[in-house]
Amino acid sequence: MGETQQFQATAEPQTVLGLHIGGSKTHAVLADAGPGKAGLNGLEITESSANLSSVGHQGVDAVLRRIAASVGDGVQAVCAGAAGADTPASRAVLSALLTEHFPGAAIEVVHDTRIVLAAAGLEAGVVLVAGTGSVAWGRNREGREARSGGYGYLLGDEGGGYSVVRDAVREALREHYAGLEPGTLVRALMAATASVDALQLMDSFYTKREPDYWAGLAPLVLELASEGEPAALRIQAEAAHSLAALARQVLGELGLDLPLVMAGRVLVNHQELAAAVSRKVSLDDPSSVRILDQLPVRGAVELARRLLPA
Repeated sequence: MGETQQFQATAEPQTVLGLHIGGSKTHAVLADAGPGKAGLNGLEITESSANLSSVGHQGVDAVLRRIAASVGDGVQAVCAGAAGADTPASRAVLSALLTEHFPGAAIEVVHDTRIVLAAAGLEAGVVLVAGTGSVAWGRNREGREARSGGYGYLLGDEGGGYSVVRDAVREALREHYAGLEPGTLVRALMAATASVDALQLMDSFYTKREPDYWAGLAPLVLELASEGEPAALRIQAEAAHSLAALARQVLGELGLDLPLVMAGRVLVNHQELAAAVSRKVSLDDPSSVRILDQLPVRGAVELARRLLPA
């Protein structure tokens, strides 16, 4: 008699999707549903921004469609941490689009500060983010939340990349109208923007209404500050003051003994600015201030895992 071979069906692994939707890009990670797992098969996707306020409904739909095509079927849960997801209405729109592209999945949309706290492995703490814009948010051990800033480039975002470069443009105009020769910072900024003088730089600033473009020039300013350029140092000091004020407000509301996590490319990539913010926050325990050492999208993955049944 021939041998009978028995085959046991192998269940498809449960997967979750974490999304970090920033002002300039969208970072997606597909991961195993089990806690502590890394990205499934290393699948990470970087796409253009799916920020509703920046690219609109159709732009977000197109980005999510491409991500869904890349990750395939079977995603059980999706968490999106999105910059600008401030109102129930904006979160509802993004949630509806995610439901359309990931049918059957549990969906959650949160402000991107929340995924930073999760990426840091914390249930309670304060998050200070400085990228294109700036915002502080926190949750204390009793579950109470507070927030400061994050109003967008027209109403605030002091200390973020756009604000840093706006201050540099102001410095160019100050020097121009004072009859001074452009300093090192202003010359570098004019070269980077192909401006022949401060007035053309101002025209460009008004006509090129793309906050991400201007924020992308913030490293130029902050690197000159690290070299001791006087105008850049003043701008960095003002940014540190503004960012520390955001953090102090939230810490004051929730409890000064909470840890502070700093994130966003302006803080993560510029240690001198981050150190200045840390000094100005002046917590009793300096060790409770740290820079996020994980990608924020990992926090979105963790929050997506929590959407699944225990």
